[in-house]
Amino acid sequence: MIDAFVIAFGLAIGSFLNVCIHRIPQGQSITRPRSSCPHCQHSIRPWENIPVFSYLILRAKCSQCGEGISWVYPTVELVTGLTFCLLFLKYGFHTPVFVNMVFFGLLLILTFVDLFERILPNVLTLGGAVFGFLVSPFQSGEFFYPFRFLDLPNVVWTHYVDSVIGILVGGGFLWFVAELYFRVRKIEGMGFGDIKMMAMVGAFLGWGYAWLTILLGSLLGAVLGSLFILISRKGRRYELPFGSFLAAGAIASTLWGRQVFSFYLSQF
Repeated sequence: MIDAFVIAFGLAIGSFLNVCIHRIPQGQSITRPRSSCPHCQHSIRPWENIPVFSYLILRAKCSQCGEGISWVYPTVELVTGLTFCLLFLKYGFHTPVFVNMVFFGLLLILTFVDLFERILPNVLTLGGAVFGFLVSPFQSGEFFYPFRFLDLPNVVWTHYVDSVIGILVGGGFLWFVAELYFRVRKIEGMGFGDIKMMAMVGAFLGWGYAWLTILLGSLLGAVLGSLFILISRKGRRYELPFGSFLAAGAIASTLWGRQVFSFYLSQF
């Protein structure tokens, strides 16, 4: 019963994330005006705005002009509901679940904005980094702090220090790679949006999970990106949405990072 409530809540939040995905890249308000059809500007009525179900009832078409409704809308809603449910199963009704819901919401917006617009807005990445730092003591009890010998007075300061190191590791490592790639090949390998996004991930998850996010995101980008380029016959210079892969890596790190590290360490 509670799981169903969490999924329903996630679907509703996913509907709001769709508004953010559409409006933030255009510099529009995410609260006004009411949602409308992008083709005929028909104002969406309440029964047409039920997550997923309205898409099915309307058969993926606007009730007024008959133009198709993008698959992105139900996809975002379903993914949000699923990931929120996974967070609840991991943390229950405790503070980390709410912090990570905000984190996942930011990641999902960035995923689809980067996928279609190839931008990662500062209001999300830098704003998310500040928020992630402020709430880092409430993110979870899982962190990898390399300087335990400093004997910080309490776990709150430990999390803040871990968050700062995460920002430096996440953003700093990608900046170093991008700079090295540019100096060697004289080609920009990634944008500063990816660097800022990883600073945000590091602020939320700390340095250990920031490393894991980069690893998982790079693997996903290499495998799925190569398959896409091969199937679609895009050129080698085709710009992949690396931020989308990093977001997937960050979600996986949040949900299963401890298991990944435990498995790795068990091999030694």
